[in-house]
Amino acid sequence: MLTVRVLTTAEAVEIDVRPARLGSRALALMFDIVCQVIVAGFLFMFYLILTEFLPEPYDEYLLPDTVWLIVIALVAVGYPTVVETTSNGRSPGKAVMGLRVIREDGGPIRARHAFTRALIGLAVEWPGLLMPFVTWAGSLTTMLASRRGRRLGDLAAGTLVVHERRPVPWNLVPGMPPGLALWASTADLSAVDDDLAEAIRQFAARSHQFAEPYRTVLGKSLYTEVAAKVSPPPPPGTAPWLFLVAVLAERRRRAALQLATTRAVTQRVLPGFGQVPGPGAARTNHTLSPVRPSHPA
Repeated sequence: MLTVRVLTTAEAVEIDVRPARLGSRALALMFDIVCQVIVAGFLFMFYLILTEFLPEPYDEYLLPDTVWLIVIALVAVGYPTVVETTSNGRSPGKAVMGLRVIREDGGPIRARHAFTRALIGLAVEWPGLLMPFVTWAGSLTTMLASRRGRRLGDLAAGTLVVHERRPVPWNLVPGMPPGLALWASTADLSAVDDDLAEAIRQFAARSHQFAEPYRTVLGKSLYTEVAAKVSPPPPPGTAPWLFLVAVLAERRRRAALQLATTRAVTQRVLPGFGQVPGPGAARTNHTLSPVRPSHPA
């Protein structure tokens, strides 16, 4: 089941969002950790190169500790702050998983939101410099207990992580209604063009998603347009929705029959056309060579 929540923007507009849960966020975090390790590696390489040009003497014990703290701050706080601010809440890991950080009111995050999330993550959540094992358990409990899957950093910054990609449900189109197959086989559907047929298909597949009275109004409007182009009219008492489904099913049947007939004719005229020959099969050259006149010896 998909958990969809409604957010109310500052303009009092309600939007549907699907909060990201622990699984997708954990995978996104793994991608981000890989990126952070790469950034840390470049920073350490820069440090090693820089030490070759530092004048002597310098503290060989204090300098590495200082550089280590600077690298942690840049990678764990500076990197996510800059990346999420410039990409509207999409870090590399979140971009791969189709996630995005937004404000509680649905707007894009700012630098202060990204900085607060990163700072809480460094100190409490990941890597969690303050009591790591205790804070990790608290962070996971908070995320699992939250209705929107918000971690401590989200609660402190007033943000949440949502899915940008929404799964498209399969909308099956019904087949030929019972009792209308004989009428549909003799009906003239030549005036029903592809655009109108696509409108029928969309309505037939998604009619259960429309609320009343819009479904009835749209169905009657489509029925009136299609009935004016189909002859003879359907049997008396046929429901508009069944009539539209029958027209769509008959067009699909005729298109499949026409395609099968075309393929049969093609196979008779050009045997083997469209078939991939096997490895040992001989290939026939259908190229016509010009006829040369024969000369007497």
